[in-house]
Amino acid sequence: MPFLSATLDRVKPSPTIAVTTLAQELKAAGRDVIGLGAGEPDFDTPDNIKAAAIAAINAGKTKYTAPDGIAELKQAIVDKFARENGLSYTTRQISVGTGGKQILYNALMATLNAGDEVIIPAPYWVSYPDMVLLAGGEPVAVECGIETSFKMTPEQLEAAITPRTKWLIFNSPSNPTGAGYTAAELKGLTDVLMRHPHVWVMSDDMYEHLVFDDFTFTTPAQVEPELYDRTLTCNGVSKAYAMTGWRIGYAGGPEQLITAMRKIQSQSTSNPCTISQWAAVEALNGPQAFLAENKVVFQRRRDLVVAMLNEAEGITCPTPEGAFYVYPSIAGCIGKTSAGGAKIETDEDFSRALLEETGVAVVFGAAFGLSPAFRVSYATSDEQLREACSRIQRFCATLR
Repeated sequence: MPFLSATLDRVKPSPTIAVTTLAQELKAAGRDVIGLGAGEPDFDTPDNIKAAAIAAINAGKTKYTAPDGIAELKQAIVDKFARENGLSYTTRQISVGTGGKQILYNALMATLNAGDEVIIPAPYWVSYPDMVLLAGGEPVAVECGIETSFKMTPEQLEAAITPRTKWLIFNSPSNPTGAGYTAAELKGLTDVLMRHPHVWVMSDDMYEHLVFDDFTFTTPAQVEPELYDRTLTCNGVSKAYAMTGWRIGYAGGPEQLITAMRKIQSQSTSNPCTISQWAAVEALNGPQAFLAENKVVFQRRRDLVVAMLNEAEGITCPTPEGAFYVYPSIAGCIGKTSAGGAKIETDEDFSRALLEETGVAVVFGAAFGLSPAFRVSYATSDEQLREACSRIQRFCATLR
């Protein structure tokens, strides 16, 4: 009898974590490495949020809480949804987990049966398909290429829906592309969903506050209120509030689903870190001015990276609407050979040779379900980004 579960054969380790780990190991070995793989803001957590955590410790707020969050945090989330998204929830419709990933995982575990299908626009965050597989479902990737600005069309969604479809996982702005759907584009998708009442929507809004130029963020249940009863609106404090390590994600949705998610969490991790919960209360209720200040920095970095990558031979880099990623195509580099003798047949070949020959770590596009491309996280300093892009330009110029 095998010791390890056969379920593990259905999934693979996170490629983004693997790239970040390799970059750290090379740095520790003395290599000059610039890591552009991690989806993590380089800003520090704001002082008022840190102070709230310290105050919670000093006040002895260090005991177990309800499995899916304290009442004060749930109320702060209710207020946030009403204030920023026009969505009305009660605290019974709110779930708080150990990061956004747990929220998504709980929902899938609570709802998927063998053979249930989940539509996932590609490029996608690397964890979506594997979480579906772990929960016993079948991911259905829909390729959304550069010709549609990495966005799924209503026609593509319609064609992907079958009687076995249970969820659409929707992410705007997107990891890995930064693509954001306008309200009109989103309405086109929700119109399709209205014709298929058996399909639920899992909206991952983690990058809500990181949008640029004149783009306005909207979420599915806001665009189409009639989808409210079959939408799980997911978010968290990780990206916008620079709280990745605090591990707090949350969602609002139908009470029946939230109750089922609570049941899963009560038998797995139980409550998220108490101190992190109190910090998140302050994040959501406290001053928000720094969000606009950070957005200015991210937009400047986006513009720098897009301009420099578009100057590299064989690379085409669209300008994203949000998040802190770009997803350049390397179609013009495929089939060539690097100065170090590496044959570039795939985007994984490109990324490996780029790291080995220049010390720049990026994540190859196949990890996100759409090739040939790579993802750059520009959540690092202007100086590092400028140097990394210069190295990429030199690397591409030597391809023959």
